[in-house]
Amino acid sequence: MEAIELLLNRVSCGKLVEPAPSKEQRQIMYRAALRAADHGNLQPWRFLEIEGEGREQLGQLYEHAALLENPDLNDAQRDKYRRMPLRAPLVLAAIARNIDHPKVPPVEQVIATGAAVQNLINAAFAQGIGAYWRTGPMAFNKDVHEGLGMEEGETLVGFVYLGTPAIPLKPAPKADTDAFFMAWP
Repeated sequence: MEAIELLLNRVSCGKLVEPAPSKEQRQIMYRAALRAADHGNLQPWRFLEIEGEGREQLGQLYEHAALLENPDLNDAQRDKYRRMPLRAPLVLAAIARNIDHPKVPPVEQVIATGAAVQNLINAAFAQGIGAYWRTGPMAFNKDVHEGLGMEEGETLVGFVYLGTPAIPLKPAPKADTDAFFMAWP
């Protein structure tokens, strides 16, 4: 796929099934992620691969964290939390590390990690792999962060769900660039 065609047509896919991306496909996505714009070349990111039984463990972590916030969850609500990571065969937790640097504040490091995620999902799309960048309450939950082994100063920028698209992808909507780009002053 040509680069400009990819950038103008990439869409997310929330309905994902097996198989997960192959080792070779992952390497392409991961190498693309590492080419993200990164002030100071800090590479202020790390990614956790969660698949197989790890997805079930993540679901149990979600359920546990949700129960700590609301002990009155019913069985259906608890089951929903357990099943969340099962929506794709591979889930990546994208984590921004806070590297102490005199010229690169933490916010730039979080943005750089977001750029790495965007490069990764662009590379997934280029290979026909479905991708969906998710956040939601569990991405901001301190108990989930602890369960993932996150350290002080790290920020979870989201979960990237990856797999084979289960449905045809919708065409990318046409963007009205004039609504977002304007001359100044």
